[in-house]
Amino acid sequence: MNFTNGWHVLYVKSRWEKKVYESLKNISLEPFLPEVKTIRQWKDRKKTIIKPLFPSYIFVKINSSLEFYKALSVNGACAYIRFGNEYARVMEKEITQIKLLIGDKDITGIEVNSQLPKVGDTKKISYGSLSGLECEVLKVGNVNKIIVQIDSLQQNIIAIVPSYYFEPL
Repeated sequence: MNFTNGWHVLYVKSRWEKKVYESLKNISLEPFLPEVKTIRQWKDRKKTIIKPLFPSYIFVKINSSLEFYKALSVNGACAYIRFGNEYARVMEKEITQIKLLIGDKDITGIEVNSQLPKVGDTKKISYGSLSGLECEVLKVGNVNKIIVQIDSLQQNIIAIVPSYYFEPL
């Protein structure tokens, strides 16, 4: 097991996020469940509801292997998210940024999109040192990395670019 201290991502049963969050707090662990307000439209009415920003995910700050297994034993907890042999970890800085984002009253309509670009798509890079360049998606590996081909100066540049750098054309 490649356990390390820090924020881990716990996958929970569908619509059990709040129950698991409360259970984790009750056993003295530090969970984080980012929630956002959204407007639901029914035929006869609209209602503002609070829903998890990341459905079925709860972040848990783990400081020991005992806490690691303690969190997993909570009713409704299914497994820790893994990428290969490594447990998914979220940096403290990223947790802070999520907290700031969901706490900002000027930002509305927050949603998460894990849909990746398709091979052959043409995208424009909107962040980082390659900002403004158009590129073709050559390969899609995972949520964080896309290999792109950038045609400039009649040369091909292949770079691994995070998917959140792209904006639609």
